[in-house]
Amino acid sequence: MPGPVTLPALLGDYPVTRALKSGTVGSPFVRLAFADVPNAAAGFKRAVRDLEFDVAELAIVTFLLAKAHGKPFVLLPAVVLGRFQHPYLVGHRDRPLAPGDLTGRRVGIRSYSVTTVTWLRGILADDYGVDLDRVTWVTFEEPHVAEFRDPPGVQRAAPGKDLLGMLLAGEIDAAILGGTPPNDPRVVPLIPDPPAAARTWQEKYGAIQINHMVAVKTSLAPDVVREVYRLLVESRKAAGGDTLPFGLEANRRNLDVAIDTVYRQRLIPRRFTVDECVFEP
Repeated sequence: MPGPVTLPALLGDYPVTRALKSGTVGSPFVRLAFADVPNAAAGFKRAVRDLEFDVAELAIVTFLLAKAHGKPFVLLPAVVLGRFQHPYLVGHRDRPLAPGDLTGRRVGIRSYSVTTVTWLRGILADDYGVDLDRVTWVTFEEPHVAEFRDPPGVQRAAPGKDLLGMLLAGEIDAAILGGTPPNDPRVVPLIPDPPAAARTWQEKYGAIQINHMVAVKTSLAPDVVREVYRLLVESRKAAGGDTLPFGLEANRRNLDVAIDTVYRQRLIPRRFTVDECVFEP
């Protein structure tokens, strides 16, 4: 392999990436020039709109929408963020609702195509019988992929509004948060016992809920892509037994479930196969 080659890269700070980003793990053939961003999500638009990065952490839904609109990326079988989404659907303590009550209600979300939101819509539809087309989704941001258009039933919040404030004021009935719910006794999970619900979901589907994976441009030489993946593998090893799955077969079921969830919500035009989405190192 000729080298070294420098690749613009977008990668967040996680245990699995720490050795790579700190330079503890390196390569004589490939150098990753990491973008200076507060978190990887802050660079997703730059990745899929401006094609700024050769190596980019992407949310799984962002990747699938990018693929649907012809963006030149392929996944590496490397999960850098995965979690069960059940705790992030919240409501107001004084206006109690069950998850199945959300048909016909207003739910605040950051953006319609956010991965956490997409997973939770699937949970609401499949496990609680919610008619997603009869929910009004109140958004605050545009999609990462510029070509994607929000479906009917999506409304943009008025300027100056924020997700938590609208929930507390009763302007929305529930909200899907991107991070840990605030330490406010008025904000409560809508799904009872989220850890137990997550275990039940995992047993039912035999999968984890992927949030972010690493993607590379399809224009990169295969040897370069393999070296990038090797660096990720070595960085994961240095983390001391990180449990996030690496490898095509280790992620096949996880990706099957993710692709099916996104397809059934009509965010992508067809159900992509795992093999057409992933480069096998």
